[in-house]
Amino acid sequence: MARFIFITGGVVSSLGKGLMAASLAALLQARGYKVRIRKFDPYLNVDPGTMSPYQHGEVYVTDDGAETDLDLGHYERFTGVAARQSDNITSGRIYQTIIQKERRGDYLGATVQVIPHVTDAIKQFALAETDDLDFVLCEIGGTVGDIESLPFMEAIRQLRNELGHDNAISVHVTLVPYIAAAGELKTKPTQHSVRELTGLGIQPDLLLCRSEHPLPDSDRAKIAQFCNVRKEAVIPALDAPSIYSVPMQYHDEGLDAEVLRAFGITDAPEPDLTRWDDVIDRHSHPEGEVTIGVVGKYVGLQDAYKSLHEALVHGGMANRVKVHVRWLDAELFDGDEALAADLEPLDAILVPGGFGERGSEGKIASVRYARENSIPFFGICLGMQMACIEAARNTAGLGSASTTEFGTTDEPVVGLISEWMSEEGLQKREADGDLGGTMRLGAYPAHLSANSHVAAIYNATDISERHRHRYEVNSHYREALEAGGLMFSGLSPDGELPEIVERPDHPWFIGVQFHPELKSKPFDPHPLFASFVAAAVKQSRLV
Repeated sequence: MARFIFITGGVVSSLGKGLMAASLAALLQARGYKVRIRKFDPYLNVDPGTMSPYQHGEVYVTDDGAETDLDLGHYERFTGVAARQSDNITSGRIYQTIIQKERRGDYLGATVQVIPHVTDAIKQFALAETDDLDFVLCEIGGTVGDIESLPFMEAIRQLRNELGHDNAISVHVTLVPYIAAAGELKTKPTQHSVRELTGLGIQPDLLLCRSEHPLPDSDRAKIAQFCNVRKEAVIPALDAPSIYSVPMQYHDEGLDAEVLRAFGITDAPEPDLTRWDDVIDRHSHPEGEVTIGVVGKYVGLQDAYKSLHEALVHGGMANRVKVHVRWLDAELFDGDEALAADLEPLDAILVPGGFGERGSEGKIASVRYARENSIPFFGICLGMQMACIEAARNTAGLGSASTTEFGTTDEPVVGLISEWMSEEGLQKREADGDLGGTMRLGAYPAHLSANSHVAAIYNATDISERHRHRYEVNSHYREALEAGGLMFSGLSPDGELPEIVERPDHPWFIGVQFHPELKSKPFDPHPLFASFVAAAVKQSRLV
């Protein structure tokens, strides 16, 4: 039977519950245990797919096509366990399911209530598909005291009683702020947060105390006394030099040992942390550095490109270099005035995914600059589409080339995809249909040309990558684009959908319709990012 670890947060948001869950799972995994992490999100959206990146950061996509919280990216990057649709649930999805059942009459005339119907649905989600696991970590989004999270708190309270203390524990992440004027750390916010949690019927077994300053033993003892936990179960969590140092830091503070102790496990094997030693060594001791410009739309919030940033870091690790990411607002380049001044110092240029017309001309101008100046270029999703439009306009003689995403155009080099094949069969979409969950989502196969650059990078001609997009490059323009030097080197297995384009006459110029950043890990960098950073290293030595 799987053991459950429920992770809650208090005092303020953004304390790093997701990173803590990922780190703890990695430590348990290093001891030989089989783990899975799940996220409970209290908001009423069915999923984050229709939310602005400025509201919620990036949308992380799983192999099975779920649009999920960005914390699932941390879970995958730290454990290598592929996330599934069943690993992320929202209040919206819970209520949608219950209301559909009520409309069908499944409740046989009963009054539908939060308890037991909502809490039962949450418990079913937590327990589903866990028979082959040793530990299931369940992170509760939001902060204790939020009205939205109350049904989830009640559900995990019930689960702890039903599973028994040997099979379910609670870890509470809190803040111990430092008051500069007083020169003191303050434990009272943690005390109040734990009191709020116990008022909901949940007594935490461990406290993870986030702080910018070391937590003295006297303060740990004080927190333990007022919060009814052992002093050793009050785990300090100081700011780390990088997120990849966090698992080792928490291990050194005894987090995984205390979790096992709370379960009464005394014979656990010692963790094998060699791969984390290697990750930290590569990250902390680079032998060079490169600067890569990301020309995007949401550069004001780096969480909008969280997986992308981490994949670039992983590419740096693969090449033992530090990657400096320069975030560039694509709108600044719409008129070309600032283009050369901002792009000339870069070792490589990346245009990421996104939606909408804003900044599109700046992205196209950036593609042209990279092409004409032989700077390594990587286009992802919309970035690939912008590369195809740039080629159509400037090398294929189609001056009015554009995408129907931005409006009517005489040369729709990119257009709305209305149907495609998936494992479930033919998928169809309407232009005026719902926005949520209607894109081409999840893992799809692609076939690569044997003589292509990407085939050499992957060392394979058949791959599978994750998609999240509604528009596709129009294959009717393939002949004209290839005549201008843009090779279609990767296609869907039926040959209908362009997946990868590249320029054989360029040092490194690749556009992909999928999102390779979603599958990159610190101990297993994605080959495209490793190769892209290697090209940036070569470029830096030419300057």
